[in-house]
Amino acid sequence: MQLLDHLSLTVPDLGAARVFYDAVMAPLGAAKVYDRPDALGYGERCRAGSTGHTYLSVLAGAAGAPGARSHCCFKAPSRAAVDAFHAAGLASGGADDGAPGLRPHYHAHYYAAFLRDPGGNRLEAVCHDPG
Repeated sequence: MQLLDHLSLTVPDLGAARVFYDAVMAPLGAAKVYDRPDALGYGERCRAGSTGHTYLSVLAGAAGAPGARSHCCFKAPSRAAVDAFHAAGLASGGADDGAPGLRPHYHAHYYAAFLRDPGGNRLEAVCHDPG
């Protein structure tokens, strides 16, 4: 079972991170898929019908600054599992950061929910399959 869909990290110096992540991702076979002034991306995003991928985003931002965060996305086997993830998180002290639903700006079947854990980290569960 592949648990992680994607992971986002915030770094204070994207230039230094670019050199580091380019070097460490290459031997792992994770190709660079984007390089923007504010972010780097490695690996491959999941799509409907092709859910066996994982990717890493490295975001520019000052450590501890507003908006600096860790973001972890877990693969869910169904939309019902996404709904259950969200409900369980709210019942266990988490905060809503995006109700379960489609996010068609990613792809037509991207069904996800977002929570903040008690420490402020952003957690997501996603199902890429049609409903």
